[in-house]
Amino acid sequence: MAWQPEESGLRQILQLLKESQSPDTATQRAVQQKLEELNRYPDFNNYLIFVLTTLKTEDDPTRSLSGLILKNNVRAHFEKFPTEVTSFIKQECLNSIGDPSPLIRATIGILVTTVVAKGELRNWPELLPTLCQCLDSEDYNICEGAFGALQKICEDSAECLDNDVVNRPLNILIPKFLQFFRHQSPKIRSHAIACVNQFIISRTQALMIHIDTFIENLFFLATDEDTDVRKNVCRALVMLVEVRMDRLMPHINNIIEYMLLRTQDNDDGVALEACEFWLSLAEQAICKEVLSPHIERLIPILVKGMKYSEIDIILLKGDVEEDEMIPDKESDIKPRFHKSKTHSQKRQEDADEDGESEEGYDDDDSLSDWNLRKCSAAALDVLANVFHEGVLPILLPILKETLFHEEWEIKESGILVLGAIAEGCMAGMMPHLPELIPYLIGCLSDKKALVRSITCWTLSRYAHWVVGQPHEQYLKPLMTELLKRVLDGNKRVQEAACSAFATLEEEACTELVPYLSFILETLVYAFSKYQHKNLLILYDAIGTLADSVGHHLNKEEYVKMLMPPLINKWNMLKDEDKDLFPLLECLSSVATALQSGFLPYCEPVYRRCVSLVEQTLNQNYANLQQPEQYDPPDKDFMIVALDLLSGLAEGLEGNIEALVANSAILKLLFQCMQDMMPEVRQSSFALLGDLTKACFQHVKACIGDFMPILGANLNPEFISVCNNATWAIGEISLKMGAEMEPYVKLVITPLIDIINRPNTPKTLLENTAITIGRIGLVCAQEVAPLLQQFIRQWCTSLRNIRDNEEKDSAFRGVCLMISANPGGVVQDFIFFCDAVASWVHPKQDLKEMFYKILHGFKNQVGDENWEKFSDQFPQPLRERLAVNYGV
Repeated sequence: MAWQPEESGLRQILQLLKESQSPDTATQRAVQQKLEELNRYPDFNNYLIFVLTTLKTEDDPTRSLSGLILKNNVRAHFEKFPTEVTSFIKQECLNSIGDPSPLIRATIGILVTTVVAKGELRNWPELLPTLCQCLDSEDYNICEGAFGALQKICEDSAECLDNDVVNRPLNILIPKFLQFFRHQSPKIRSHAIACVNQFIISRTQALMIHIDTFIENLFFLATDEDTDVRKNVCRALVMLVEVRMDRLMPHINNIIEYMLLRTQDNDDGVALEACEFWLSLAEQAICKEVLSPHIERLIPILVKGMKYSEIDIILLKGDVEEDEMIPDKESDIKPRFHKSKTHSQKRQEDADEDGESEEGYDDDDSLSDWNLRKCSAAALDVLANVFHEGVLPILLPILKETLFHEEWEIKESGILVLGAIAEGCMAGMMPHLPELIPYLIGCLSDKKALVRSITCWTLSRYAHWVVGQPHEQYLKPLMTELLKRVLDGNKRVQEAACSAFATLEEEACTELVPYLSFILETLVYAFSKYQHKNLLILYDAIGTLADSVGHHLNKEEYVKMLMPPLINKWNMLKDEDKDLFPLLECLSSVATALQSGFLPYCEPVYRRCVSLVEQTLNQNYANLQQPEQYDPPDKDFMIVALDLLSGLAEGLEGNIEALVANSAILKLLFQCMQDMMPEVRQSSFALLGDLTKACFQHVKACIGDFMPILGANLNPEFISVCNNATWAIGEISLKMGAEMEPYVKLVITPLIDIINRPNTPKTLLENTAITIGRIGLVCAQEVAPLLQQFIRQWCTSLRNIRDNEEKDSAFRGVCLMISANPGGVVQDFIFFCDAVASWVHPKQDLKEMFYKILHGFKNQVGDENWEKFSDQFPQPLRERLAVNYGV
């Protein structure tokens, strides 16, 4: 006898489903509690599936809700379900897969894929054969319901479908799906493509053997009248570019023609999927060759897509010019991610390469979902990086027309175009900038807020050029106008101006020093003006300013302007408020820049940071001991606090000694260095290095405990952790001197492994080389015998970094090791010569050490051999050594 519900139980559950649709939060809470209680009854889930599949007297939303509650139960407790309940649910799902209501079919599909994900495919062997059979049904509902379920399974469990444990069902499914590409129902055609699309990126073998049939079928559907079908066709072609460009090449011109058409599709969703094609194609080496014949038609299409649509303008409240008085909704504030501190070197060639600038294609928050405008702008950007000046003959006439258009929407899109091509076409744009930059500076006071905000972004993309020109002409007017926009009455403009100003600060660095009081006046005034969200961006602009001008900020008048509002915010925020993150980051930069100027503020800041670390560690301990009772902490509080402590140690140097002496920071640091989370360890090692430099007398007592932990973290799998641990070991070596000897064995082998590893990032190589040199400086006898294992990589890692103290100590170490073991460098001596020549102004005594080694080598081999040897040198190297060292 099949399971049947009891009348009273059913009534109770229907009552609950009705109540759960109530908007009242108290009712909602009561419902949640009741559901938890009901989960104790084994057949509660039978009632839920019964309402979903069988109780046709109820309305569709109620039945669907019952299914969704069941899905949550499956997700949370499936392993506890009795066998007979599981079987009943599976059987009911399959029996009702063709329910006449699309909502119920979709809900059953969601339930099926959840059961597969939780209970594994192999435990439901009849599922796929039954669904495949349903596909052949004459009844549209059965076919569509089965396809809907299959599409969800393909999305959620793609790798299980290609697994030997279940006999690789894809070998049957893919050919089956391909048969339905020409089905008379558009919904079914769309499902079929969507199913196959799940297997393109993983290059699944079962699809690859049918790839030509697949592509042929896609072409057949290219002009389908259904938007979902067209969307899925575009999506497939975009992925195929990445995975099987070879199969698309014979048809590439037709495909490009097709995508040009689809990028202008009347349906925005289709146009967006098609526009992704240009982003994918730009990453292919063959892009320039295949796209050149079409680029003249593509560029104007992309530009057209960059105009705000009417709906965008409504969503962005484009007609609201002043909104600075309206508080922000908390939901509008995106979570921020703290970038932990990493110790790195300045290189000679890349004074300003500080990573990629953030692309501004995500400038409109209420639209932060990707849309056609952003995708078109991103496509133009990447194509400008492929074709460079080649696109300007097409773009310049368009720009002339759009930039000066009286319709603001068109003018705005022209300004966005100008920003998008800045990186790729910089060389070709230079002749036009003397006339364009002043025009853009003028647009900063346009009456439309959306024009003002995009202009901020575009100008920031040309900041590098502006800073290189006479200041009176461009930098001063730009700065003056941008700072007015920082105080704009429109929040979006404030945000764009603040971000653009931060970019300008990074480019201009100390060039801003003459204007500091003017800049600070504005930024400090913004404190009183800004709503929540923009305050967070303002902190960033202030932090970047401090990083850019450094100790020039340490003037009494500046400190008096800047510190009170910062400390005021600091006092207002509670320890558990996430707004502390950007404020702590900002204070860290400010403390490092102000140095002794920060002294009056350092004690409360230091104490609070130590307390944040301590609270986080305690909460973490409680959570590990009793996970049911205590939630895990948000470790970002600890990471940001550690980084601010680093900033204090770096800025205050010896002045921090008394604070460290009266606190438990080293005990806490010992725990942080062993945390499971890499970012916590990364920041701990940065702080350890800074404390070593500032007040080693307190660190020294703990070295016996710290060194084994440092050694264990020399694991390049975690680049930044390894990098900071390496740097800290180098700083400790300098302070320990000969007392470092017992620890050399612990660290030297992993360091030599890292320097010899292929594909190690530059920063890590440089820090590793410096630390090896520093250990050699204090324990030459221990490291010198290993010289041959690292000297070549050592020399090539350090030849590009600028003269500084770290480079100085490292080279002294290597010179001592070479004196102790000259044979270790013989085979790689040319690399040593090259590294020596990379010094611009070595200190006199270091220069003498180089002189001794070079001449010692020359005397050893004799003049004739030295001639032969130095003939292999590149010309500039030979000249530098002759001029500076007389060899």
